[in-house]
Amino acid sequence: MASAGYPFDPAEITEKRKRIKRELLADGTKRIKKNIAVLGGSTTNDIVSALEVFLLREGIEPAFYQSEYNRFWQDAMFENAELREFKPDVIFIHTSYRNIAAFLPAASASKEDCESALNERFDYYRRMWDRLLSEYACPVVQNNFELPPYRIMGNRDCFDNAGSVRFINTLNGMFADYAREHQGFYINDINYVSSCVGLDRWHDEKAWCMYKYCCAVDVIPYLSFNVSRIIKSLFGRNKKVLALDLDNTLWGGVVGDDGVEGIEIGEETGTAECFKGFQTYLKKQKDIGIMLTVASKNDHENAVAGLNHPEGVLRPDDFIVIKANWETKDRNLAATAKEMDLGIDSFVFLDDNPTERALVSRSLPAVSVPPMDSPDEYIRTVDKNGYFEVTNFSADDLKRNDMYKANVKRAEQMTEFTDYHEYLLSLDMRAEILPFSPVYMQRISQLTNKSNQFNLTTRRYTQPEIESVAADGNHITLYGKLEDTFGDNGVVSVVIGAVDGAVCDIELWLMSCRVLKKNMEYAMLDTLAGECAKRGITELVGHYYPTAKNGMVKELYSDFGFTKTSEDENGNTEWRLKLEGYKNRNDVIKINQ
Repeated sequence: MASAGYPFDPAEITEKRKRIKRELLADGTKRIKKNIAVLGGSTTNDIVSALEVFLLREGIEPAFYQSEYNRFWQDAMFENAELREFKPDVIFIHTSYRNIAAFLPAASASKEDCESALNERFDYYRRMWDRLLSEYACPVVQNNFELPPYRIMGNRDCFDNAGSVRFINTLNGMFADYAREHQGFYINDINYVSSCVGLDRWHDEKAWCMYKYCCAVDVIPYLSFNVSRIIKSLFGRNKKVLALDLDNTLWGGVVGDDGVEGIEIGEETGTAECFKGFQTYLKKQKDIGIMLTVASKNDHENAVAGLNHPEGVLRPDDFIVIKANWETKDRNLAATAKEMDLGIDSFVFLDDNPTERALVSRSLPAVSVPPMDSPDEYIRTVDKNGYFEVTNFSADDLKRNDMYKANVKRAEQMTEFTDYHEYLLSLDMRAEILPFSPVYMQRISQLTNKSNQFNLTTRRYTQPEIESVAADGNHITLYGKLEDTFGDNGVVSVVIGAVDGAVCDIELWLMSCRVLKKNMEYAMLDTLAGECAKRGITELVGHYYPTAKNGMVKELYSDFGFTKTSEDENGNTEWRLKLEGYKNRNDVIKINQ
């Protein structure tokens, strides 16, 4: 539903949410189910209703637990059988300025009293976060605080020891420090959201006094949308690729008609500066691992010439794939996805032409296609949609563009061979396959929440859960890194096996599709079998649970030589392999050398 993406109509989300929910649930999308606990310091019903709409749109079907009004502390700190039985996948603590207003220092407070009040408030929340992270082992999302509706001291409020603005800014900084230092803890930045919508609009005294809403009813969808960005990112629903038109999208004018010298990019006019600013924004997205491609109706040489404009920020080398031709853009997008070994739902398509946007939306509904009607709004439109919300950030993210560029080169080299085995040998592949290491815990957790196609059970793990499994002597854990003559792919495969006597039950097996059919799956199996032999394990048990995306591995265990031992009415299967006499299957990848 387009209206649930930015820019959306908050009144529509609020007034028609039941109809929108019905339409989303009836659209045939297979969604993952997640339990979201909302511990509120104010009324949360409308927040939850809007959040449900946004999550359904992102492929997540949520069930909610809500605390009673302003009982977030009690639910978090005391034994709560109902919450424990609910088994939350995410806990969202919705507090706001209203929950700290009574603790703001008086104008007569000394510097020491002000610092003591700050530390007391921070410690109040810190103890709650520590307990929730420990007891429920799931991500915790906490609001920071919006600025107050008034300033007793005027502008001095931002720097005086007793100023409310200073108090809130300092407390928000302490919250941010905690988030940096604790995995699985995230800030919902309502300080930023309230600034975007405007504090005068945000603070609604009538809504608070009558209904105990922390903000105006018409801005609740913005708050909920911001929370949904964090949750969908945690569960691997981010986009990965920006597919870009060129003419009037990256620069003003048509390069084929106007020539390179005639397009608008730079600082000579306001319009030219808008396009340069947009390219600068896209370059920053690339720098954190978002992949850029081109889908443009243009001659290739004209497209490259435009990208080499001296005032431009982006260059041809910034793009993984450049499709500049006269094919339809939906076909070019589909071809690009195939070349990159990515699902088409990984793409965001940016084009100033509404006809082209409509074509892609109709032909490829899984592609996100925001409105791009005015260059001065391009950055705001892309940024506020939160397609690439960063919750976990690893070194592999920084290298993603290089990894996918190398994949394109691998595909080009493959065309030079008639024997696939000879092609694999030509890559000179080297793998590091070892038990989980602290340095890769974040990346491993990230993979469990992002990998959907080569993922046999699609179990999701938070980083604390990964660390717990790694420390548990009753599990075998393996990560796999792969590099070759074209570069390092980073951590691309993860296996978790639960040991029970002489049996190892494979709870998780996933692999990045960019190394598919490179023998990495055999290398992982060989290493797993070797680890089992060291422990006296004689049998492997594997499971396949079908989803909308993992059909490619339905027969993987059969290919490995396992025997199917059961299958239920939903297609869930169990497989077993006796390890006596096991012979290694990988013969092209050098392991741990």
